Amino acid sequence: MDVSRFSPKKFVQKVRRVPSRLRRSLSDYRFYAYLAVLGPGIIAANAGNDASGIATYSTVGAEFGYTLLWVFIPMVISLIIVQEMCVRMGVVTGQGLADLIREQFGVRWTALIMTALFVANTGVIISEFVGISQAAELFGISRYIAVPITAVLIWWLVVKGTQKRVERVFLAMSLVFLSYIVSAYLAKPDWTAVGESFVSPNISHDAGYLFMLMALIGTTITPFMQVYVQSSVVEKGMDEEDLPLVRADVIVGTIFACAIAGFIVICAAATLHHQGVTTIDSAATAAEAFEPIAGVYAKYLFGIGLFGAAMLAMGVLPLATAYSLSEALGFEKGLSRSFREAPIFLGIFTSLIVIGAVVALIPGIPQIRLLLATQSINGLLLPIILFAIVKLANNKEIMGKSKNGPILNIFAWLVTITVSCLSLALIGKTIADMF
Repeated sequence: MDVSRFSPKKFVQKVRRVPSRLRRSLSDYRFYAYLAVLGPGIIAANAGNDASGIATYSTVGAEFGYTLLWVFIPMVISLIIVQEMCVRMGVVTGQGLADLIREQFGVRWTALIMTALFVANTGVIISEFVGISQAAELFGISRYIAVPITAVLIWWLVVKGTQKRVERVFLAMSLVFLSYIVSAYLAKPDWTAVGESFVSPNISHDAGYLFMLMALIGTTITPFMQVYVQSSVVEKGMDEEDLPLVRADVIVGTIFACAIAGFIVICAAATLHHQGVTTIDSAATAAEAFEPIAGVYAKYLFGIGLFGAAMLAMGVLPLATAYSLSEALGFEKGLSRSFREAPIFLGIFTSLIVIGAVVALIPGIPQIRLLLATQSINGLLLPIILFAIVKLANNKEIMGKSKNGPILNIFAWLVTITVSCLSLALIGKTIADMF
């Protein structure tokens, strides 16, 4: 069966027309229906585990060992709540997040948010290309070969492919993250200590500890993920009947992505922290440091994961930016559109790929300063995006009976206020450190 062409609604209609003795079991239907909508939630969540995210998770494990693993439990819950609101809005309204922000909050707010998103995403896209170059050099491949080739491949996939083909490739890229599970196994961690760290929070008031706590949350919940997941659901044509399956996709994707992030922390804690190595300036540095401790295979597996993570984010980030700007400006958009049908959408995507690749090849580019600057912009943008999402999800005029319920609202506002405060505190700490 070609799952990529599968439509849950059409499947149900066909099933109802055949005799009951020939119908598939309910469990079979649910399985195929889930495969049909599988994608946006998993891709968006895994794209958050990009090159800078891997560097952050490695640093957490190297500096603090297993003590911050408990944070992943509230992070999973928070990300599920935020992304569920986004996919529900996409399914109910048939509009992307930028579309709704423009309609409900006006052009000025939209222009401010989209400008900040464009600047921040451009910086992160450049860092993903830097991650590609670092991963390639772990295997002895020059960045001047790896970066142009991967840029052309991603561009060709998106511009010449269809929505289904792009989604299938992105899902395949997500499987590369399984290499981190193997890396963690090769590191031979103390699994008892790992389990205790998940269920027994070890909270410290140390400034470094609090900074890493904020960095973890800021790395996991980012503005571009919410833009991408809502636009993808809209483009797939999901309706309210598909909402339970779309929610399942978000939940599975979030749990998988956060589990992979946890394995990266465990891997770094079992190797680098155990040996007293606490300074990590990039994911590539972490991979190099694993070799004398866990062996060359752990180094290469970590490098493969870094390459796949950067490739996935390198595709998703420009797409999220192109979606948001096209929606905000009212232009045609979509992965199945040609350059003639959606010149602005594909033009933005192409420009971001070219800028990212060219800048990443400049010798001596200040990657750390670039990441700090883009994280600062994202940190300032995140509270605005989260407040907009909660307000929109509570708008009865556009959401009808699918608006947030009282209990969900309590959790949604709690997540929004907490993440916003932590994000702003992280920005203040980052700016203070820069001076």
